[in-house]
Amino acid sequence: MKVDRLVSIIMILLDKERIGAQELADMFEVSPRTIYRDIDTINMAGIPVHSTSGVGGGFEIMQKYKIDKKVFSTADLSAILMGLSSLSNMIRGDELVNALAKVKSFIPAERTKDIELKANQIYIDLSPWTSNRNIQPYLEIIKTALQESKLLSFEYADLYGNKTARTAEPYQLVLKSSHWYWQGYCHKRNDYRLFKLSRMSNLQMQEETFTPRDYQKPILDFVEILETMQTKIKIRIHKSVMDRVLDFCAYEHFSPDGDEHYIVSFPFIENDYYYNILLSFGDKCECLEPLHIRTEMKRRIHDIATLYEN
Repeated sequence: MKVDRLVSIIMILLDKERIGAQELADMFEVSPRTIYRDIDTINMAGIPVHSTSGVGGGFEIMQKYKIDKKVFSTADLSAILMGLSSLSNMIRGDELVNALAKVKSFIPAERTKDIELKANQIYIDLSPWTSNRNIQPYLEIIKTALQESKLLSFEYADLYGNKTARTAEPYQLVLKSSHWYWQGYCHKRNDYRLFKLSRMSNLQMQEETFTPRDYQKPILDFVEILETMQTKIKIRIHKSVMDRVLDFCAYEHFSPDGDEHYIVSFPFIENDYYYNILLSFGDKCECLEPLHIRTEMKRRIHDIATLYEN
């Protein structure tokens, strides 16, 4: 969100004597041109940002300048409070408490009630209903290791439960689809890996520090890749599971089949993950076509039934 970035740039400029456009661009993963536009916006808002060219140049706020609390609109402050409050559900610590306190200090007394009302109109809770009890303490360990550039040691389970001892350099915490991961350079694999916190055990921060490498960011957007891999299958579902099926495809792919059922064009890849999705709908879902996927579903259901018979 642009407002978040602008406020963050202002905070950085207040904290640092001078910072370059490229450093800011790398920090926020945008182009230097975007940073220059942001600086123009900040200047237009009444905050005097001075630019110095050449070696050692960059942006800086004029010395002894104090921010007028009125520089942020009600909408700006509401959006920032909303975002920080949502993050506090997932990440605990003094950093967020201090950030919230700083933002609230910008709120004039006469606007406090209005801003808090607007900030509470949307509530975002990314935390799962139930979760692994190790996640929160592991997050704190990883955050500390990131800040101090210290190695992490742990045991990691693969998809089939096989555990291996790992040592890795932490580079980034990632929240994706309500699950926590962290990207690190694994010494066992001699490559970057994205580790899922729920698969980890015995996580410990080592005393040994490391020199950060040229960081390789994880690929987190698989939309285009999945579109080339997925095929459409036809399933018939009961209306009671419609809400869950909508997590995987749009309502335009549904067509009524009587009063209680729908025929759905469902995106599918022939692997265990997608077969397990269909199985998770139980007797409220039937694969109609293609025939070979319907046949494979029958085989898997038979294997489950045999397991319980024995």
